[in-house]
Amino acid sequence: MNPKMLFKLGNDLALTVLMLVAMAYFLTGNTIHELVGVVILVLFIVHNILNRRWYLTTFKGKHKLRRILQNVVNLLFLVTMVLMMVSGILISSDIFPFISVDHDLIFYQLHAQTAYWGFFIMAVHVGFSWEMIISSVRKMTGITGTSRIRTIVFRILAVLIVFYGVHASFDRGMGSKLTVYNPFGSWHEDSAFSFLIDYLSIMGIYICGTHYALKFIRKQEKRAVKKI
Repeated sequence: MNPKMLFKLGNDLALTVLMLVAMAYFLTGNTIHELVGVVILVLFIVHNILNRRWYLTTFKGKHKLRRILQNVVNLLFLVTMVLMMVSGILISSDIFPFISVDHDLIFYQLHAQTAYWGFFIMAVHVGFSWEMIISSVRKMTGITGTSRIRTIVFRILAVLIVFYGVHASFDRGMGSKLTVYNPFGSWHEDSAFSFLIDYLSIMGIYICGTHYALKFIRKQEKRAVKKI
C-alpha cells in the first residue's frame, strides 16, 4: 500500500474515532469535548484536501445510481459537518470563549442535532468506502485468498451487530435526537464501554446497510447490461 493511501486511511480512522469520542459529551466533559472538536475540524479539513479530486469531478462523466447516491451523501456530510463545527465554535466556552454568542439556545440545538445527523451520515459515508477499506486491510495483513468459512463468520457477525445496533438505537432514543433538542441532556446511565459498544453497533447498521445495498444495486445494473 502506498504511503498516501495509508495516510488517508489513518486520517479517516482518527476522524471516525474522535467523532465517537465527541458524541460522549457526558463522559468527557466540556473541555475535552471542545479539544476533540478542534482536532476533528483539522482532520476534516485534511480529509477534504486529500479528497479534493471529488470536488473537481462531481459533475463530470456518467452518473449511475451509486455515484448519484454517493454525491448526495458526501454533500450532506459536508453540510452537516460545517454546521456542526461553526455552531460549536459559536457556543464554545473553553477554547473560543472570545467568540461565544452568549449561549444562544438556537446554536446549541443546531450543534446537537447536526452532530447526530453527522454521525449517521458518516456511517453511511463509511459504508460507501467499505469495500475499499476491506481491500486495504487485506493488503496490509497479506490476506489474498477467499474463505467461505471466514465469509460466513463475518456475515453472522454483521447480522449480530445490526440486531444489537437496532436495540441500542431504541434504548438510546436515537430517532428523537435527530429532531428534538433536550437542553437538560440525556440521563442514560453510561460507562465508556457500554457507550462504545452501543454507538459502534449503531454505526454498524448504516455501514452494513449501505454496503449490501450497493452490492444489490451493482447486481441489478449488471443484469440490466446483460439484457441489452
